[in-house]
Amino acid sequence: MHTVWKGAISFGLVHIPVKMHSATSDNDIHFRTLHKDCSTPISHNKYCSRCDVQVDQANIVKGYEYERSKFVLFSDEEIDSLKPDSARTIEILSFANLPEIDPVYFDKAYYLSPDMAGSNAYNLLLEAIRVSGKIAIAKITIRSTSRLAAVRVIGNCLCMETMHFPDEIRPINNVPNLPEHVIIDKKELQIAQMLIDQLTEPFDPGQYQDDYRVAVSKAIEQKMSGKSVDVVDVPAPRANVLDLMAALQASLDQSGGNAEQTKKGKKKKAKESVS
Repeated sequence: MHTVWKGAISFGLVHIPVKMHSATSDNDIHFRTLHKDCSTPISHNKYCSRCDVQVDQANIVKGYEYERSKFVLFSDEEIDSLKPDSARTIEILSFANLPEIDPVYFDKAYYLSPDMAGSNAYNLLLEAIRVSGKIAIAKITIRSTSRLAAVRVIGNCLCMETMHFPDEIRPINNVPNLPEHVIIDKKELQIAQMLIDQLTEPFDPGQYQDDYRVAVSKAIEQKMSGKSVDVVDVPAPRANVLDLMAALQASLDQSGGNAEQTKKGKKKKAKESVS
């Protein structure tokens, strides 16, 4: 597993060397931009429109636009001097209960592995967090950006999830068209709750897949084998529900039938495995 960051966890006066690895992978299918006439990839050159020249890396600097077309310039050395001393440290600040944190704060997950002689301290922190039932709140600097982070236990591994700072979360009251007063028909609410109960099951990530990626992969294979890809019309958006009660009841009936089919399928598989 590729190491994306190397440093240490600071836990009080304990220093735990760790390596950081991405816990997720980008499985999206990426298309290149090509010249239609010859299928050659299009290059994206660094170009200055004012000077009408291509610009090499040695003549590129960073700048902050404080007004339109007005910049203050920074050298790499100036930016590096602003990095905190803890740029190579996951500094644990406090501990919290996971349910207290809204998922909107979480960003990207990383696995942390013990590095060099830090396995004993790593195991101690892992077990201490596991027994406490809490997660650690920490700060880390990744790619010159200071991030808030949560460190928790998954199996026998410390997992770190970067988090957004509070000022990065947009206020809910900025969302347009939210209702000021929620008025719901009791009968409709009752059926909606029954539908939720009927659709509730233990979370099994294995039963979900990226249908779009599967379809694109299949289309790529067809193209590679010389077959054409059927182009179908995109279905029109569904019309607004006029009879909410009827739609809820139909959904409840449908989910009940699907649940019954799922149960029969599981029983059939169980019998086949026994035989």
